Amino acid sequence: MKKIVIFASGGGSNAQAILDYFEDSVNISVVLILTNNANAGVLERVKKAGVAGMSFNKYAFAKANSIHHLLKSIDPDLIVLAGFLWKFPDFLIADFPNKIINIHPALLPKYGGKGMYGMNVHKAVVENGEQESGITIHYVNENYDEGGVIHQVSRKLNTTDTAEDVARKVLQLEHEHFPKIIESLLS
Repeated sequence: MKKIVIFASGGGSNAQAILDYFEDSVNISVVLILTNNANAGVLERVKKAGVAGMSFNKYAFAKANSIHHLLKSIDPDLIVLAGFLWKFPDFLIADFPNKIINIHPALLPKYGGKGMYGMNVHKAVVENGEQESGITIHYVNENYDEGGVIHQVSRKLNTTDTAEDVARKVLQLEHEHFPKIIESLLS
């Protein structure tokens, strides 16, 4: 059985899409969902799905090695960042080479980097009059949104689209493609 650990910071709609996709799989399982936000909606999703989940603070993540030890004990086949907003520490990236992936709500290298997440991205896309947007699934390295691209999907935008319209279109792509790419990486 291939094991997935998901990191999320918010509502967890991508985590839910992944949970749903692998719910009946005999080969791949989400074994743990971690969040840096004790009030994150993803924790409610964890309870409903019957998957282990917990929140943690910055100290446990980057200094105390608590999360590091937990991940080493689980030995996941893939660590999936699904709306996780903190930068991954270099020691975790080194210990899990090519096993940490992220989804970004834009066509990298455009609209990537520190502070470019969620509505910040979609507002920038609209303000710059982009004719398309999309998603990028990529490996995580020591820099925000600069790891090797695994998969990109674009979608045409209308000149009348608001940032909220772009967000909806991009989220549909995320839910459709992220679980499939995860499955392909683990097959």
